[in-house]
Amino acid sequence: MPDRLPTGTPPARTGGLPDREQLRAFIEGATGRIGKREISREFGLGPEHKAALRQMLRDMALDGTLAPAGARRFRVSDRLPESMVVQVTGTDADGDPIARPVQWDGEGPAPTVFMHPELRGRAALAPGERVVARLRRVGPGRYEGRTLRRVSDAPIQIVGLFRTLPPDDPAASTPARFRPAGRLTPADRRAKAEWVIPAGEDDGTPDNEIVIATPLPQSGPGLHPARIIERLGPQGDARTISMVSVAMLGIPHVFPTEALAQAKAARGVAPAGRTDLREMPLVTIDGADARDFDDAIYAEPDGDGFRITIAIADVAWYVRPGTALDREARLRGNSVYFPDRVIPMLPEDLSNGWCSLRPDEDRGCLFVTMTVAPDGAVSNARFGRAVMRSAARLTYEQVQAARDGAPDTTMQALPPGLLDSLFGAWTCLTHARRARGTLDLDLPERLVRLGDGGQITAIAPRIRLDSHRLVEEFMIAANVAAARCLEARHIPCLYRIHAPPTPERLESLRRALDLMGLKLPPVGSLRAADLDRVLATVRDTDQAGLVNELILRAQNQAEYSPEPVGHFGLSLAAYAHFTSPIRRYADLLTHRALLVATGLEPGPAPGHEALEEVGEAITRTERRAAQAERETLERYAATWLEARVGTEMDGHVSSLSRFGIFVVLDATGTSALLPMSALPEDQWHHDEKTQTLHARDTAVAFRPGQALRVRIEEACAIRGTVLLALPDVAPRLRRRRP
Repeated sequence: MPDRLPTGTPPARTGGLPDREQLRAFIEGATGRIGKREISREFGLGPEHKAALRQMLRDMALDGTLAPAGARRFRVSDRLPESMVVQVTGTDADGDPIARPVQWDGEGPAPTVFMHPELRGRAALAPGERVVARLRRVGPGRYEGRTLRRVSDAPIQIVGLFRTLPPDDPAASTPARFRPAGRLTPADRRAKAEWVIPAGEDDGTPDNEIVIATPLPQSGPGLHPARIIERLGPQGDARTISMVSVAMLGIPHVFPTEALAQAKAARGVAPAGRTDLREMPLVTIDGADARDFDDAIYAEPDGDGFRITIAIADVAWYVRPGTALDREARLRGNSVYFPDRVIPMLPEDLSNGWCSLRPDEDRGCLFVTMTVAPDGAVSNARFGRAVMRSAARLTYEQVQAARDGAPDTTMQALPPGLLDSLFGAWTCLTHARRARGTLDLDLPERLVRLGDGGQITAIAPRIRLDSHRLVEEFMIAANVAAARCLEARHIPCLYRIHAPPTPERLESLRRALDLMGLKLPPVGSLRAADLDRVLATVRDTDQAGLVNELILRAQNQAEYSPEPVGHFGLSLAAYAHFTSPIRRYADLLTHRALLVATGLEPGPAPGHEALEEVGEAITRTERRAAQAERETLERYAATWLEARVGTEMDGHVSSLSRFGIFVVLDATGTSALLPMSALPEDQWHHDEKTQTLHARDTAVAFRPGQALRVRIEEACAIRGTVLLALPDVAPRLRRRRP
């Protein structure tokens, strides 16, 4: 029997298609995951309603009303699913575990899950442990959880900073045989548990070392002993920082022997059976520190427009389905980039070797050629398999300098007119982008520069050049062509989808923009171009940074799905990643599908169900990588700021809450907290409607976007947290955070 509406909910009409509110109410009231079969049974729908129901579910997923909950199942988007993976972060006053969802894409802090004690005879849940829990909502942001199964039998690991026992520690006065060797501060800022390392369990670790530990049997209430099992390096070494996220998030970073052997045995491709593009002066354009070159481009005039060619490394030639290389690539999902290292998806013999389009070396590739009209319309796209030879390895800065009239010797050696043709084709493609109306957020990225000894020399903005935009437009054109080719031939593939903002997020954004005198059209008619017009209105004003942040927060995260539901930000009906198979598994799957579609390899291509499963998996690995890169930047910034405690810096208010003000520091681009205890003595009121924090007895008020001069009060490198103070406010007694 299907799950029914809660008591008191009006019954839905039967015998006809429900409206959106009835459908939402039914899914929200059900305790299990809901699909078309359960909906049809509830509302008495027949085969004649199948297409309309599918379209309604698709529309509600696109506008954010519903969220996917497994294979062809749905849930209401502002509720956690019936079951999910949670991680224990600590214990409450009664010693019962408290957890948080491992994956949380909603606004504000993740909901709190109060876990029931384990059944008699089963080990208690320890901080850091992950379990699949059955959830029951008990209030806003609060759930009860019961363990369905532990995620893994592998030992729980705690990543943190080990400090030897100082003389003033209360434990230092205990008898020597009971005295711990030190304490462990978890790197996870959500973790509430305090860990001690008993004597003899420290592996000889020196003070101030970042380590991995595993829990020992609990020896008393509130006491969590652990044993150090691995040392990552001293906290002061910036090269240790990225490994904290790798260890915490479980990112695979050691290749299996079989996968390494397969990569080692790889050899170059033979020209036979391939289109020969070796005479075409294709060039790669990448960052100065890049080592894996997976795309090369070329353009030449074609009437009033241009003929462009995009060549992509033929990773599918080397990574065959079902092999050890393929299994490991799917497990990793993508490469992960840190300031000091890359955790690649493929072994170095491929990622930096046979699959990398190095200059003056023959390489296998998949290519697409297409005609670009003056208005940016693309036609006559043709895919093939080729052998190519890159004419030059260029950097963005080189290309931009040449465009600005200062070519170096490498640029001067390229065929005459090539640079003009590349930028000419880009100009045409830009016309098409503007015509369809895309969302072009201007969000400054930060680049961490490290010295030879691993010390942080600078945290600087990453400059975005026209040469970056040129490559981006060529890649978008190739990705669209790949999606259209597969759609036309009815070959299943993984699409890159980006749903519009949810109605709830749009309403929150609308309120914030209204306070700034900026207007949005009604929810049902909103397009990416409407948001981009708002951005254009505030460009080059003091409001620009805040408005970009607000619009970013309102967005849904992009994901991979076999359903071509479109890409809101790019205003595209169908979009599939094709251009980066060295570093993204989704692109490798697109290559395999294209080879089947064009008859270059026998089928069949992966089916819808298989693609749905892998799409969910690599969406998770992509978000894991983004989290690792973000948290690593925060730890680098906190490490840099530790040496600058007491220094005054400029920033701006990004958001407000009842417990403090979040300030983005101009110097690092990262967020820091100005707690309520650091504000002047007064009674402070947080007005959610006007998004202000104002004092009762004075005219002092804070609002998003406001410029602020702050003092660095504390910085915790291991957790990546920074606390601020106001320069002209005397410090008050407050609880220090670790």
